[in-house]
Amino acid sequence: MSEEFIAQRLAQGELNQYGQLHGVALPEWQACPVPQPVVMHGQYCRVEPLSVAQHAAGLYAAMQEDGAEANWTYLGYGPFASLTDYTAWLRGMEGLSDPQFYTIIDAASGQPVGLASYLRIDAANGVIEVGHLNYSPLLQQKPAATEAMYLMMRHAFELGYRRYEWKCNALNLPSRRAAERLGFLFEGLFRQSMVIKGRNRDTAWYSILDSEWPAVRQALEQWLAPENFDAAGRQRLALSRLMSDWRNGGVTGN
Repeated sequence: MSEEFIAQRLAQGELNQYGQLHGVALPEWQACPVPQPVVMHGQYCRVEPLSVAQHAAGLYAAMQEDGAEANWTYLGYGPFASLTDYTAWLRGMEGLSDPQFYTIIDAASGQPVGLASYLRIDAANGVIEVGHLNYSPLLQQKPAATEAMYLMMRHAFELGYRRYEWKCNALNLPSRRAAERLGFLFEGLFRQSMVIKGRNRDTAWYSILDSEWPAVRQALEQWLAPENFDAAGRQRLALSRLMSDWRNGGVTGN
């Protein structure tokens, strides 16, 4: 987090009768609704509530694709030796309100290609986290991978949440790069915050605030627009460039 940002937040503080700085008053604030399972439609994918009956076999097949083995390294569970084992785990996640699991469905094939969830839902304070991300090789580095995150962000902010979080193992460099590419700002490390599979985990924290969401949304929608891809599906303008533009004063794409 930059010193400029910290100074800005301090400048927004208000003095009380004792000469102490405290946070800006939010007289209109009300608790957010807890997200209810919904289907989120995009042009490259849809994000729908996890259904073991509909998704387990397809997800397990997708997770057997070459390269998927590495997906489990930083997760607190898996890999699963069989469809039976994976289905049993999914059954334990299905229908939970927190974490609230969603399956990512490829729009072209109709096949399940990944998982994500809302979690640590703090409706009273307007804070929600995205996590449990497991993108199969069929989804990785595809427009649908970005769009799935956009759809989940959009839904959370439309519900009134004021802080959207991303946390990951500090050593998970692909996850950290993904967070920054998607517009999350790095906030710091929580050292020795967990023990995962018998190993220490330092956790990197990222967030997007509701005040930042309009610019992040504009960058994501500009990148996802069909005209940003050529006939071979190659991007014309990188999302990292668009995010850099808004951090430096506005989304221009120039």
